[in-house]
Amino acid sequence: MSSKSERQAARAVVADYHAAQLGALVARVGEAVDRYRVGEMDAFEIDRVLFQYSRAAKELWKFCNHLHVEVAAAMIKDQPLQDWWELGAPRERL
Repeated sequence: MSSKSERQAARAVVADYHAAQLGALVARVGEAVDRYRVGEMDAFEIDRVLFQYSRAAKELWKFCNHLHVEVAAAMIKDQPLQDWWELGAPRERL
């Protein structure tokens, strides 16, 4: 069993990671909205970006909140993690 200070440190790692990754996802949306505003994307394309953001943010949230905090922190420190944006991509119909 880990100590209270170890759990607090792990929570801080996960919270910082979550904030950074969520910020990166939001930045992608911002870039897409800018492109929509200047006419480089149509309403359907921006809708697809927003849909992908929503799915990606949900997957990120699940990672940061459903795993045991020490496990999540260790994974963040030790492994290259998912590309959350790609994980949120809609599945293509066959």
